[in-house]
Amino acid sequence: MRWNFEVAEAVDGLQACSMLESFRPDILLLDIKMPKLDGLAVLSEMRSRQLSIPTFIISGEGGISDAVRAVKLGAEEYLEKPVEPNQLRLLLRRTQERLARVSASTPWQKLGEGPIIGQSAAIQQVMEMIGQVAPTEAPVIIVGESGTGKELVARTIHSLSPRGDGPYVGLNCAALPANLIESELFGHEKGSFTGAEDARKGCFEQAQGGSLLLDEFTEMRPELQAKLLRVLEDRKLRRVGGNREIPLDVRTMAASNGDLGRAIAEGRLRQDLYYRLSVFTISVPPLRERPEDIVPLTQAFIQRFAAESHRAITGADEECMVALQSYSWPGNVRQLRNVIQRAVALSPGPYLRRADLPPEFQSRPLAGTTFQVRVGTTLEEVEQDLINRTIAAFRGNKTRAAKALGISLRTLYNRLSHHRSVRGSEKDRTR
Repeated sequence: MRWNFEVAEAVDGLQACSMLESFRPDILLLDIKMPKLDGLAVLSEMRSRQLSIPTFIISGEGGISDAVRAVKLGAEEYLEKPVEPNQLRLLLRRTQERLARVSASTPWQKLGEGPIIGQSAAIQQVMEMIGQVAPTEAPVIIVGESGTGKELVARTIHSLSPRGDGPYVGLNCAALPANLIESELFGHEKGSFTGAEDARKGCFEQAQGGSLLLDEFTEMRPELQAKLLRVLEDRKLRRVGGNREIPLDVRTMAASNGDLGRAIAEGRLRQDLYYRLSVFTISVPPLRERPEDIVPLTQAFIQRFAAESHRAITGADEECMVALQSYSWPGNVRQLRNVIQRAVALSPGPYLRRADLPPEFQSRPLAGTTFQVRVGTTLEEVEQDLINRTIAAFRGNKTRAAKALGISLRTLYNRLSHHRSVRGSEKDRTR
């Protein structure tokens, strides 16, 4: 019974965990009693990987304690065998419809320029803010270090707003000489200054009916900031050298990679302009503060650049991924994108290697991947420490930790269980 769903099957819990490395089902049906790993262990592994998949647990025994544990681990439904087909079909359809509604309303699924990728709490908070502010007409200030994706946030807000079908215009105020910014913003009339051979619309007019992003807006001269404030307040402008007032219908957003409080204190940013623009402020976190997003970002960039260059690159090996996760990323997501683009071009495939990364990744030790062993430490203690450190290095992903250790996932769980038993015995002896 497939009911027009695309179905993939796993014969046991270990295979299910392995399949979830590359296959992301929209809905998961999970038997609680399975060989090698039971359904609760699979749910626990999904939780450690921060995988959010609607899951129905199916049991032939109907134990209340198992049902409670399953729900605590994230299961949506607990079904007892034999499962009535019509009930299951109804639950699947309802879940499918709910997922479709969520997908249609979330910014990271609709953006044509490319999704905002991340599973960290920090980036999820950014997504929630985008979802709240996008339907409004409120001005927005987006702050964050260079390369964090501030313009992507602005484009997402525009895409999801009622103005999404209108133009999106971005102006980098830091990239223009001070004497040209005014003309770029407000346009100019023919003959208004030397070289103005024709009348020209500025960014505000180009963005009519849409959205305008002023990137690095603190680089504007204070007197131009005053003029910008009047335009925002009056919703009309005059071109440079012109007398005619032009009505505006533009949503304005601003972005900065600096400390806005310091910019105000130093006189580089007018306080009244700041208050006018900062109805909503969205702070985009640096990549070093959301290391759990490095894996999905890396995979997305590999897929993109492999497709563009027609290379058979499907992923990154363990050493390469650990090197990427150990790096501090001063250039943030933009730097990661460039590193992966270079690596895809150089790699023989099918996986990126550490050797394919730039020189700065070759000589540096992998943070968190080494530890010292004191002479006299038991093998039991060394093994336990090694396993715990490896799991921590892979952000709780036990499947990837097992691969790095060269053991099966089942062996890893057996060793963890053994260590818990040893600790329990030691506690009993000390009582």
